[in-house]
This record gives sequence, C-alpha cells and structure tokens, in this order.
Amino acid sequence: MNEEYFGYKIRQHLNRGLHQLRPETTARLAAAREAAMACQRQAVSQSLLATVGGFVQSQFDNLRLKQLITALALFVGVVFSAYWVADQRVAELGAIDSALLADDLPISAFTDKGFDAWLKRASPQ
Repeated sequence: MNEEYFGYKIRQHLNRGLHQLRPETTARLAAAREAAMACQRQAVSQSLLATVGGFVQSQFDNLRLKQLITALALFVGVVFSAYWVADQRVAELGAIDSALLADDLPISAFTDKGFDAWLKRASPQ
C-alpha cells in the first residue's frame, strides 16, 4: 500500500503544479502528448487460434538447446536399437530357413504319402 500511496501523492503534487504553468508550456506539452499518442501502437484483437499459437511458440522458445539435443539423441538411440533388434531377428530367421532348405532329404521322404499330405496341409491355398 505504501507504493500506491506514494504514487497518489506524486500525482496530486503534479496536478497542483500544472495550474502554475504558463499557457505556452501547457500547449507544447499537449502537442507532445498528442504526437506520442499518435505513434503508440493500437491494440488489435486476436482470434483464439492466434492466441494458442502464441502460447505454443512461447513454450517452444523456453526450451533450451541442451534439452533438444538430449531428446534428439534419445530418439536416435531408440530408433537405432529397434533397427538393430529387428536386423538380428531377421538374420536369425534367415539362418534357420537356410538350414532347412540346405538339408538333404532322402528320396524316400519325397515319395512318402504322408509327406505329400503334410505339404498340402501346411501350404496355404
């Protein structure tokens, strides 16, 4: 409350001194005030979307460079590890498929009626 009271007292003192000024000085002060008011920016109403965009922009500007670099490094690490795990799985399945295809089956396996029935049942058609 002290600051408000102090401001009030200063305003009263300036208002009392205003009546003691010469008319030429008062006219110059009025002209200077009009010029300053003409240069002042006019308030423009913003839409809700513009306000939200300003909020998002201010939040993005508050991020620090170290935080962005850390988040980017974490993202790259996660993507790389997912790729590496998938590559290992594909290599493992490829090795199993190669072993199955390279296996030499005896001729009797191909002529076995059960093997032919198993092939028909196992193959999707």
